[in-house]
Amino acid sequence: MGNMDISLKEMMAIDGAVGAAVVDYNSGMALGVVGGSKDLDLQVAAAGNTEVVRAKMRTMESLGIKDGIEDILITLTNQYHLIRPVSGRGGKGLFLYLALDRNRANLALARHNLRGTEEKLEI
Repeated sequence: MGNMDISLKEMMAIDGAVGAAVVDYNSGMALGVVGGSKDLDLQVAAAGNTEVVRAKMRTMESLGIKDGIEDILITLTNQYHLIRPVSGRGGKGLFLYLALDRNRANLALARHNLRGTEEKLEI
């Protein structure tokens, strides 16, 4: 089993996870997905969230902010969507995307676990 498959399984093991993806934000393509539902098309979510990541990076550049993005949180009525750019050498241009059921998820623990997954990911 490849490292990406292991990472996707780890992401889905996070309490409340409903879908996970590893996404290339240069192309908007999901390199791997697991989970999702008829209401959560992970391919569409990957492409749409690519625009979120790109917009934030452009804004930070315009403002002269040199910090890296740790994660981006989108809070919906019934879900949390976490976007975590991969910072390791082999992961430049990638981000982890995790959709959580808001009623079942512990956001702080999910962020902690996602950071651990990101640190171990090798592409």
